Amino acid sequence: MNNVKDEVSAAVAQSVEVETPEAQDNASVAEQVAQNFDDSISLESPHSIGVDIVEIDRMRSILERTPNFKQRVFSEDERAYCEKTARPECHYATRFAAKEAVLKALGTGFAEGIGVRDVEVVLNSKGKPQIKLYRRAAEKAKELDIKDIPLSLSYTQNDAVACALALVRDEEEKPKQEDPLQELHRQFKEVRSMLDTL
Repeated sequence: MNNVKDEVSAAVAQSVEVETPEAQDNASVAEQVAQNFDDSISLESPHSIGVDIVEIDRMRSILERTPNFKQRVFSEDERAYCEKTARPECHYATRFAAKEAVLKALGTGFAEGIGVRDVEVVLNSKGKPQIKLYRRAAEKAKELDIKDIPLSLSYTQNDAVACALALVRDEEEKPKQEDPLQELHRQFKEVRSMLDTL
């Protein structure tokens, strides 16, 4: 981050002659702008992004060398989808990249008890890829209060890429927990109302 700040300061300072008072003011303004820029990009975000790239040739060689890799890593539905395409290795690579990208967005990677089968790429009715989480990955998403993980997949001749964005539930969307005393008061009123009708 300091490099960015230093580069911005240096660029502005070099654009004027440093000997003049005006130039010194510009240099201090440049330092302030750089500091503000530095501060703005270090703010915490309520969302988290994960990106991963997989070489398609590498995936092809893994699939050829280790036939049971498909069964260990991909769900039955993922395998069925990939196998019916003209270049299955491209789709296996994008799905593996998606698993990695999602776990990067969750901030875990394949750790904390999360396995490769805990993340599955499925297609919705319009053919758009979506994520399903299972077991520990689902628990982790719940702990982090993740409401959705939009996913984008793409590939070229050589590489497959996936981008996942973990969206945290806004404060307004979170279910409000009722105060236990208020809940007791509400229940008491209901019972009292029932007794009054008797």
